[in-house]
Amino acid sequence: QVQLVESGGGSVQAGGSLSLSCAASRYIYSSYCMGWFRMAPGKEREGVAAIDSFGRTTYSDSVKGRFTISKDNDKNILYLQMNSLKPEDSAMYYCAAAYCLGSLGFDIYAYTYWGQGTQVTVSA
Repeated sequence: QVQLVESGGGSVQAGGSLSLSCAASRYIYSSYCMGWFRMAPGKEREGVAAIDSFGRTTYSDSVKGRFTISKDNDKNILYLQMNSLKPEDSAMYYCAAAYCLGSLGFDIYAYTYWGQGTQVTVSA
């Protein structure tokens, strides 16, 4: 069992930056796929960024070039650096993980473990 705890959310003005962290309760081997998802009120949960077991990254078109996902296997922490934030980035952000040998992309149903979420609010 893996517990994930997100932190780093908050309120920022458009154009600003935030850095999210997701700490795992135990050692996350490199063979875990991990991802960041978000859900805004009235919308479905959507994938934002993912990193597979080989360290390859995937980004949604809406955040490509602005967000960066990274993983520190030694510290068991997943990061999401968010720059040039826009009001449409406002949402609850969740991290997710699953044991995998390859890539899970943004397949929500493929991820086994989820955090409780951290709120990001971007004002115009």
